Amino acid sequence: MRSNARKNIIYSIVLLVAVMLVYSWRNRDKTESTLIETSEASAGKIVISGKTMGTTYNLTYLDEQSRDLQTSVDSLLEVFNQSLSTYIPDSELSRFNQSDTIDFDLPYLLPVLEASKTVFEKTNGAFDPTVGPLVNIWGFGPGGPELKDSVDIRNVLNSVGFTKIDYDQKQLRKKVPGVYLDFSAIAKGYGSDVVADFLESKGIANYLVEIGGELVANGTNEKGELWKVGVNRPEESANATDLISIIALQDRGMATSGNYRNYYVRDSVKISHTINPATGYPVNHNLLSATVLAKDCMSADAYATAMMVMGTDKAIALDSALTEIEVFLIYDDGMGGYKTFASESLKPFLSFPQEN
Repeated sequence: MRSNARKNIIYSIVLLVAVMLVYSWRNRDKTESTLIETSEASAGKIVISGKTMGTTYNLTYLDEQSRDLQTSVDSLLEVFNQSLSTYIPDSELSRFNQSDTIDFDLPYLLPVLEASKTVFEKTNGAFDPTVGPLVNIWGFGPGGPELKDSVDIRNVLNSVGFTKIDYDQKQLRKKVPGVYLDFSAIAKGYGSDVVADFLESKGIANYLVEIGGELVANGTNEKGELWKVGVNRPEESANATDLISIIALQDRGMATSGNYRNYYVRDSVKISHTINPATGYPVNHNLLSATVLAKDCMSADAYATAMMVMGTDKAIALDSALTEIEVFLIYDDGMGGYKTFASESLKPFLSFPQEN
């Protein structure tokens, strides 16, 4: 039986569910977390939404001046995309992918390289933004869900590996030809951090930022409570009200990655969108969903992706090894159901909807 404290948390929340479905070819996951907000109006509470990175964004913040900052946020995200998008032909990242070197023009490429290197090293290469060509080959790029025939995976692996690029404070370089960078597994988290930093620069201390399901929360909502986010059940048919847990975010970034919705079937075999950079093939294990909390959403996003490559046991081991992250994992129990794992430090911030 669940504790009365948990029941009180659930019954005190008036759910207003915002459903975000993500349909970009590069990352077509349905949003695997659900924003939970109070429905009552409040002076100084601003809610805005828009589109970016092939998905949507939603911002809620408390501002005594009641400023609508959407125009500024849209402009900021437009510059962000001009740096890191693989869909904009003349973006900073696209120009690098089409050449051998590039000098940094905008402020976003160097920080994401540095963060990627950290997670790459701490996950033994499970997170690797050079895996893009393999993602495309397996049909999760703009070409759609079909494996291209007559492709030599081993040959493609020759240009995959974060150690095959080099950079300093001014320039990014390829060590071998054909390296292709794609930050789609970290960009939404990074973008959420960028918007959060912008809000803080405007003197806003209480906010919830969400881009494509990746979130940054700071302070409290208009009721003085921590911002709350629901984690969806790992079911292909699940909708936004099918929650397995609710997480109260205390000045943290949060990102979720999963395989149970983004896949296709070929010759009776389910092909997952998560590709192992070491083997070049889709992963095949029992981890269904990885939610990671960290001090910044960019790191949370990268670690969530890495854990979906690593699988349940290695993800739990990584959680034990690192103090800078907290995790909530959902995995197949092998008997048609699923189990969960949560970091000890995260458990006080978890609550669970009542079963019918």
